[in-house]
Amino acid sequence: MKIVCEIAAGLVLSVLPLLAAAAPLPASAAAAASTATAAGPELAAFKKAIRSKYDLKERAFAAHDPAPILEHFYTADVISVGEGEGIFIGREQIRPLYEEVVRNNRVKIESVYTFVAGRAGWDWADFHVTPTDGKTAPFTFAILFLWSQVDGEWMCKGDFFVTGSLKAGKLTPPPAEPK
Repeated sequence: MKIVCEIAAGLVLSVLPLLAAAAPLPASAAAAASTATAAGPELAAFKKAIRSKYDLKERAFAAHDPAPILEHFYTADVISVGEGEGIFIGREQIRPLYEEVVRNNRVKIESVYTFVAGRAGWDWADFHVTPTDGKTAPFTFAILFLWSQVDGEWMCKGDFFVTGSLKAGKLTPPPAEPK
């Protein structure tokens, strides 16, 4: 439990400088969309860069190959927290997860709310999963990707996800295990 608290504290402290200048929390999806970073060249460049990373992740799932995700999407010190999946710290801890999930799923990532300031940003997205087993229904994760520019390249430092959709504005039950 202590490590979880330390991780949470580290994540909060890493984004506090960005939050200090932010407006109060939005009360609705429409309000959240209006508080995303104002359109401009910085936001456009960030969206283009992370869309390229999302395309890489989608292609890796389609090819059932976790290597591009582990080597070119996430930083070595990534922290990933997922409902029903667990807490993973570092590439080596997420490796078994990705070796398993890319084997039986295809994904599409739909960016919903994006913020960037300098070398840090985040993106709330709907992460659509289509299992290829023919038994499990497709589902969506509402996911927050945390981004940092490392040596000029945007890399994902962490993510946090739950079943549900940001666009729909609601959580959903986790997918049922196939029978």
